Amino acid sequence: MNNYELMVIFTPVLSEDDFKAAQKKFTAFIKDNGGSILHENPWGLKSLAYPIAKKTTGLYWVLEYSAPSSLNEQLKIQLLRDENVLRHMFTALDKYAVEYNARKRSGVSSGNSTVEA
Repeated sequence: MNNYELMVIFTPVLSEDDFKAAQKKFTAFIKDNGGSILHENPWGLKSLAYPIAKKTTGLYWVLEYSAPSSLNEQLKIQLLRDENVLRHMFTALDKYAVEYNARKRSGVSSGNSTVEA
């Protein structure tokens, strides 16, 4: 089982219920195919750096999960089939990234900040 992060940009015309339903659809797909969800973070409506399909905003969603590597290709097909998905990006996480994300979620300082007296 490898750790991955998935960022999806959905079309901004989705209602709040449709946005949540789309999230549940992809999390259920991962769980049904042998993966497990580690963390889910819906960012909401954000401006895009450049227009995609004549849209200047998108609904962002970040998902951290662990799954067999073969799952990503199946998930990619599902994302490409969904007309509400503008873009998606998979990132493979190494053990340091997983530890960093866990510390960040729990609110523990990363140790890189300096304290001035």
